[in-house]
Amino acid sequence: MSRIYLAPMEGLADALLRDLITRTGGYDGAVCQFVRVSGTSLPSRTFRRVCPELEHGSRTPSGTPVSVQLLGSNPELMGETAARLARLSPCGIDLNFGCPATTVNRHGGGAMLLDDPGLLQRIAEAVRRAVPVAIPVTAKMRLGICDTARTLDCAAALQAGGVAALVVHARTKDEGYRPPAHWEWIARVREAVSIPVIANGEIWSLADYVRCREVSGCADVMIGRGAVADPFLTRRIRTGDDGDLMKDWAQLSPLLQEFWQRVQLCVMARHAPGRLKLWLSLLQRGYPQAAALYERIRACNDIGAVSSALAAATVLE
Repeated sequence: MSRIYLAPMEGLADALLRDLITRTGGYDGAVCQFVRVSGTSLPSRTFRRVCPELEHGSRTPSGTPVSVQLLGSNPELMGETAARLARLSPCGIDLNFGCPATTVNRHGGGAMLLDDPGLLQRIAEAVRRAVPVAIPVTAKMRLGICDTARTLDCAAALQAGGVAALVVHARTKDEGYRPPAHWEWIARVREAVSIPVIANGEIWSLADYVRCREVSGCADVMIGRGAVADPFLTRRIRTGDDGDLMKDWAQLSPLLQEFWQRVQLCVMARHAPGRLKLWLSLLQRGYPQAAALYERIRACNDIGAVSSALAAATVLE
């Protein structure tokens, strides 16, 4: 059976959403949002803030293992940071070579590092040396910055650096999240290295999952925005059944209610509606009920009004 992982999604899937999504079942692992590694020594509380699961055996409340992702370009600093992180016993440490965000890339981080395979290898080597053998070190990369000229070189460099597995997001940095994902390039990476390769990109449905595995030849996949848009996607994959929309909305509504209640405890009141709207904006891809709710609260920032609208959104409209 395929292993399925929940992707790190900066600004979207924090510990709260990881809890709710993995609670639906079917995930073999997850990766938290990245911890940025710069010239400042990071205290333990920084790792725990980004990945509070570290306080509970590096697992979500439902038991899904969570790896901590590091983003940085200095091999020595990355190694030192990984050594400090390792004292908190994460299930794994993942290296970010895939983030396309301008705020990250302008400082030479994330996907911008794909222009220098040698640097990728030195970062991976530094982290691998600094971390106990029992803690796996993995990496996530895109196909390149603007083209695929160095894709295979980057994958080979990360393998040489000692990563245990490689997630490949099948787009370049410049392509961002625009479809399509080039799953055929994942196949080329898989054929070029001997470590496990995990396919990532544009998996929104059971049909996408099946096609991605066929084209990439990968047994395992990592799902990002598709998991947020459909919290029951792994169930559809595991059972091979697309399920029933009405039944799924009845199960999704309590998760939305819980999310709304808990997010109000996590952020300032003026930011809470935005967090709910962000989730609904993806849920509306497959749930008409979510689309109707999103339209109802899109211009609303009043906590009471949002709560009332959410409470009423329990049937297909």
